[in-house]
Amino acid sequence: MVDDNELRKLRDIAAPAPGESAKARAFEAALRGYDQENISAVTQGSAGGLRLTERAQKLWSEIMQKKLIATPALAGLVALPIAGYATFHMLREPLSTFGGGEKITETLADKPATIKPTMPEQKPAPTELAKDKKAEADVESRNANDALVAPASPPKSESTAVGGLAQQNAQGQVAPAEPAPPAPTGEFALDSTTSAPNTSRAARMPTAESELMAPQQPAVAPADQLQPQEENRNRVQDFKTNPVHAALEDPVSTFSIDVDTASYSFVRRSLKEGSAPQADTVRVEEMINYFSYDWKGPDSASTPFNSTVSVMPTPWNTHTKLMHVAIKGFDIKPTEQPKANLVFLIDVSGSMDEPDKLPLLKSAFRLLVSKLKADDTISIVTYAGDAGTVLMPTRAAEKDKILNAIDNLQPGGSTAGEAGIKEAYKLAQQSFVKDGVNRVMLATDGDFNVGQSDDDDLKRLIEQERKSGVFLSVFGFGHDNLNDQMMQTIAQNGNGTAAYIDTLAEAEKVLVEDASSTLFPIAKDVKIQVEFNPNKVSEYRLIGYETRALNREDFNNDRVDAGDIGSGHSVTAIYEITPKGSGGEQIDPLRYGQAAVNNGGVANADEYAFVKIRYKLPNEDVSKLITTPVTSANEVASFDQASTDQRFSVAVAAFGQKLRDEDATVKFGYDKIMEIAAAARGADPFGYRSEFLSLVRLASALGGNR
Repeated sequence: MVDDNELRKLRDIAAPAPGESAKARAFEAALRGYDQENISAVTQGSAGGLRLTERAQKLWSEIMQKKLIATPALAGLVALPIAGYATFHMLREPLSTFGGGEKITETLADKPATIKPTMPEQKPAPTELAKDKKAEADVESRNANDALVAPASPPKSESTAVGGLAQQNAQGQVAPAEPAPPAPTGEFALDSTTSAPNTSRAARMPTAESELMAPQQPAVAPADQLQPQEENRNRVQDFKTNPVHAALEDPVSTFSIDVDTASYSFVRRSLKEGSAPQADTVRVEEMINYFSYDWKGPDSASTPFNSTVSVMPTPWNTHTKLMHVAIKGFDIKPTEQPKANLVFLIDVSGSMDEPDKLPLLKSAFRLLVSKLKADDTISIVTYAGDAGTVLMPTRAAEKDKILNAIDNLQPGGSTAGEAGIKEAYKLAQQSFVKDGVNRVMLATDGDFNVGQSDDDDLKRLIEQERKSGVFLSVFGFGHDNLNDQMMQTIAQNGNGTAAYIDTLAEAEKVLVEDASSTLFPIAKDVKIQVEFNPNKVSEYRLIGYETRALNREDFNNDRVDAGDIGSGHSVTAIYEITPKGSGGEQIDPLRYGQAAVNNGGVANADEYAFVKIRYKLPNEDVSKLITTPVTSANEVASFDQASTDQRFSVAVAAFGQKLRDEDATVKFGYDKIMEIAAAARGADPFGYRSEFLSLVRLASALGGNR
């Protein structure tokens, strides 16, 4: 308590001395302004902070805590100027500040700090909120004089001061707590509060011009800015779904065989990440051929593969049938496998510096090394800004040396893919094994940006290099920057295959379980040509293989490159055909019909089609021909009578078409696909078919089982 003598000493001090009623009115006006500002739905205006009473209280507490005023007399001497100063500034504020109804002008100092789209709003913890409510009630209960002169409680914590207080309206009702407002800036910015990324006080101070000219902006960004759409940087080849052909006008279909599996792995990754795959990443034939099937194979290596053709009803169209062409390659026994000369061509550019790229690649190739025989040869070429040989040809028996070279690979630099390819082929030629397997194994995300990076230029380069007898396999890694189109171009023109590795389990499937078919070719330049009989088939369409189409005359041209089949590979192609007179035709008949013939009719009128397959042995340049007529003897009465593998492959074909949103399966739901696949799952020793069922469920959830 200050005695009368000390008060008399203060009478001569020149300081504002408003009466009690004036201070009370100022205090009530400040409360109304605070409530009006914080309860209003308008998001613009001054950022929330401490009331003037609380600022004075905080200042007083800091002075006392630092013991700057040691005696009661001096405390009283300082208290009155502080009270007057605060009241003077409250009375000087514009009416709009105290709820006068005029529009608040927003300044740079008043604007909240930029909100990062991905950061959630910060909410006060329950304990802190309860503490804030109590502190707010204490402040409301004090009179103006006590609040300005003698603070009765310790200062609030930093989090409370910034904006953790529950709001109250003019009638004293407590409103629901809102997220803490941005830290105030400008004249009354608190040093203890957390400011925007630029923390210098000079940077936060607005100029007079900025205060007047700052545009009005909402405090919160629109929803589409908070969650911007991620740019799709994957590069895939655009293609149109195969059309329906009239057998009378265009009876011949020709395409290159395909044993690539990259599309299935890419589709699986997209679905597991919660998004429907881009249509052009779905190559139906690669999804079908991802799975192993127990088709009947050849009896000896002299005939590299066997073909089986069946005709069955179409599950998604009662007016059509499916012509199912199954090819099985001869399975070389491990003891008969030829010696392998492998060159690992590894992309170590900066774009490979991701967990699912170079680190996964290194783990995958470690698995492959453990699969090779002791007398096989391994070389390693890397490329980034330029190409270099990391490991000269080394016998697989020196496993530690090879694994150490793989482990020491580090990413960095640009991507000189052309130089790397040339260096790898050069090294493969130096260690060429006659009558053996000579293969470059390219592992990359396909982001070539140094040297020849155009797909056509790379195609010509690969076509030139394949004449050396060295095959090429391509393994894609990574996401969001995958050049799938380039990898397909290289694989298709390099007498090789393409796979996409997104997990270590997929690496084990491709490089360990399917190592024989991946590494050891049994036939190259394999082409299929099917001629349909217009007397039995009105229309047909090939499911998939759009990027593998060939001209009719290419079939007999041995200079035209085509697909390759590895040891034990199974290959499937499916046509949907419309039997003549079934009523399912989509193309109007010709007005003048079929031209008359003088031989009394059409030869082989009982056949649905005639299937021809051309292939070359790995070390030969002249093709051989296999033919198969398709008659009623190849037909099964119902879809359920087809084999387990045939029905499962049809389910995969339906799934691929569904993902591409093709017309043929628009009314065929994911539940029907699930039903067929579940009934035809079979033994499934590695769980691949069970995983397929889970992908169908994911696609159904994303697409609403349309």
